Amino acid sequence: MAHPNWPLFDLEVHTPRITLRYVDDELGVELASLAARGVHDPSYMPFSIPWTDVPSPLLEQESFRYWWRTRAETTPEHWVANMAVIVDGEVVGATGMETSDFAVTQTFSTGSWLGLAHQGQGLGKELRQATLHLGFEGFGAVMAMTGAWHDNHASLGVTRSLGYAPNGSTIKSRRGVATELCLFRMLRASWQRIRRPDISITGVEPCLKMLGLA
Repeated sequence: MAHPNWPLFDLEVHTPRITLRYVDDELGVELASLAARGVHDPSYMPFSIPWTDVPSPLLEQESFRYWWRTRAETTPEHWVANMAVIVDGEVVGATGMETSDFAVTQTFSTGSWLGLAHQGQGLGKELRQATLHLGFEGFGAVMAMTGAWHDNHASLGVTRSLGYAPNGSTIKSRRGVATELCLFRMLRASWQRIRRPDISITGVEPCLKMLGLA
């Protein structure tokens, strides 16, 4: 069923292996349950916002507050596209792109996670490729940004394998400890060199109108 009043619900990205689908409440239930079962070793924090430190069931409740809040605050001036990552009908993780003044800057940032049971299978690289395709091909971006802690080797490996350029670093607090966050960027020309022909997008045109990009 189409959602003319909120076309983001119809937004999907397809690769031969995965589907990205905008997070609605039904997908949110599956994502929250997946996150509560574990996203990383509790002794290590891979995220700049330590949302996984929150115990269940508060973690699930806070997850829904985040998805509802980002939906409610979606405007052409600032928006977040939160996407569930689906493999063979099963929700395995999430990815997203966030931007401000996109019509002017044409720049977005990405972040993602996979449930513990789905890590180490190459899905991290594929979901990043799908997210980049959405940003560059779907929304017409000219630059993508990302970052990872200096010791998040899995995320850094994906970023470097896709040809991002280093973009400096900064120091942020991670669980109360000053830690280096490595920053990267990818220009449209770089994405075009690694662009995959087997990725497709459905439902993007109505979203462009909603976000003031038509």
